[in-house]
Amino acid sequence: MTDDKKPDEKKSALPDRLSLDPSSPHFDQPLLERGVGIRFNGQEKTNVEEYCVSEGWIKVAAGRSLDRNGRPMMLTLKGKVEPYFEDEEKGRGENAEA
Repeated sequence: MTDDKKPDEKKSALPDRLSLDPSSPHFDQPLLERGVGIRFNGQEKTNVEEYCVSEGWIKVAAGRSLDRNGRPMMLTLKGKVEPYFEDEEKGRGENAEA
């Protein structure tokens, strides 16, 4: 019975650090396809490019500014980072309404 729960825990476990940039070592395509949301200091953020839970930061694009390689300039914001799967969050919301 305990073996049945372990695969579910692995599926619902989010990494400490995740990036949207395919050239980053913290990029994980299957995980991103599932849909990951970020709650930063209690507010939903939709423009997060990278996050790290243990260090407590997110990276967001700094407007329309580009670096010399043509990639968006990033701002690092520090605070409480709470990643979650969007499909699990929707399921919880539907159960709360019922």
